[in-house]
Amino acid sequence: MLKNGVLLAVLSSLVFSVMNALVKAVSLNIPASEIMFFRSLIGTVIIFVMMRQSKTAFSKKGVPMLFLRGMLGALYLYAYFFTISKIPLADASILAHLSTIFVFFLSAVFLKEKVSKSTFYVLPLVFLGGILLIKPFQFSSFSVYALVGVLSALFAAGAATSIRYLSKTHPSYEIVFYFLATGTVLSIPLMWNEFVVPSLIEGFYLICIGVVSLLGQIFLTKAFTHENIVVVEMTRYIGIVFNALWGFLFWSEIPDALTISGGILIVASCVLLSLMKRRTAVVQGSSSSV
Repeated sequence: MLKNGVLLAVLSSLVFSVMNALVKAVSLNIPASEIMFFRSLIGTVIIFVMMRQSKTAFSKKGVPMLFLRGMLGALYLYAYFFTISKIPLADASILAHLSTIFVFFLSAVFLKEKVSKSTFYVLPLVFLGGILLIKPFQFSSFSVYALVGVLSALFAAGAATSIRYLSKTHPSYEIVFYFLATGTVLSIPLMWNEFVVPSLIEGFYLICIGVVSLLGQIFLTKAFTHENIVVVEMTRYIGIVFNALWGFLFWSEIPDALTISGGILIVASCVLLSLMKRRTAVVQGSSSSV
């Protein structure tokens, strides 16, 4: 089972959706900054122990870039947790998947990766999907919270781009450590004036969030080592279904027609872009081997 990339990707999506549901449940009383603190602190301790066991040393070079990756990841986490606490789980999940779109352009600008002209034909679909999901024409607080969700996707894309850059010279454990450690430090001033002493059940949820998120990351990492990256990325969209299911079961959240339409457009656009990127990579690889 642990060598089936698609199954691992599905398991990863399921585990992360459970984390999202736990975040949604605990956010009824605990602010997003405090959730980020406990999630990051628990993860930092666990990943540090894993680094010691694997004898992974801290690098002396590239530290500023590691801190930048950590800052982008922490900002993503805070914005995403805030979004989950304010809007339906399915909506927050769909908005988070916009990071796929942002990665294309950030990697082109900062990593000099080529973007095909056909990519720009897909952008109107993404824009339309975003409009249907955010619903700016309703002039409601939902629109503002949804925009924070878009911002979380942008931060996630920035973090992903920095990981691509750092992975060439730094071990994955170290990259994850800087992400979690930075998130722990950054969350302290954010929660300074709004800290809430968690109840026993809330404390249990916070611990579960830290452990479950790391488990999801392990499943996802193993999925990428056993399956084509495009296949894994497309399989992960099932996470939207899981999030919608938890939202319906526990909070009676039912996506409206605009949300469903916008979600279909965004997911379809992301799948198209992933396939085009894969095709471009294959063509470039063939031409370079001639």
